[in-house]
Amino acid sequence: MHLDVQDLRNFYYRSTLGRAAQKAVRDQLLALWPEAQGQTVVGFGFAAPLLRPYLADARRVTALMPGPQGVMSWPAGMPNVSVLCEETLWPIETGHVDRLVVMHGLETSEQPSALLDECWRVLGPGGKAMFIVPNRAGLWSRSDLTPFGYGRPYTLGQLETQLKRRNFMPERTATTLYQPPSHRRFWRKTGEMWERLGASFSVVVAGGVIMVEATKRVHAPSGPGLKEAVRRPLSILNPTAAKEAKPV
Repeated sequence: MHLDVQDLRNFYYRSTLGRAAQKAVRDQLLALWPEAQGQTVVGFGFAAPLLRPYLADARRVTALMPGPQGVMSWPAGMPNVSVLCEETLWPIETGHVDRLVVMHGLETSEQPSALLDECWRVLGPGGKAMFIVPNRAGLWSRSDLTPFGYGRPYTLGQLETQLKRRNFMPERTATTLYQPPSHRRFWRKTGEMWERLGASFSVVVAGGVIMVEATKRVHAPSGPGLKEAVRRPLSILNPTAAKEAKPV
């Protein structure tokens, strides 16, 4: 079940905890995708907080928001690029997306397989998708103070398996949100320190969010091909046979 867009906006833009979460996830995304020069960038779910760095250089940026969630105008103070859409039927041409970011979309979807099929459809050759989901082993999925406490949390293995079943090839993974999901002043003041420490000891400390970069896997054609054998091939194509051939 999707969260309401007003609740998501209030968390990410009007709360100290939400702004800290926005920064941690966006910084990790930028570490993986530092730029999108001349590319088409699309976000689905509530990925708008992560897309602003790409507005200046990308050819086009679009924030798709599913109908059950609702839509808000974004970005503030600039021409609107957010679009309300059906969860599994996007107003995007097939194969036109270079970078796709999915956050608060997969874990809250009632049709995750159909949603992944739509992600696969819109990605172009060489396109990459970033799936951002709550970590089942992390603290953020156990707290209803944040949007990551709703929907179905994943382990890394579960997410990669689901992606492979829908013809995606996982390429790189990352985790973030090591700071506790608390509004208390101490945790907010030390949040960036916990992010740095968590990244250093990620094997021991579970981040609140899993990020998986995946590419579109296209199967090779499986048609009948050329199976008909030539009964009397030209001997000139086979030098050995030509030497052994008797003169007529």
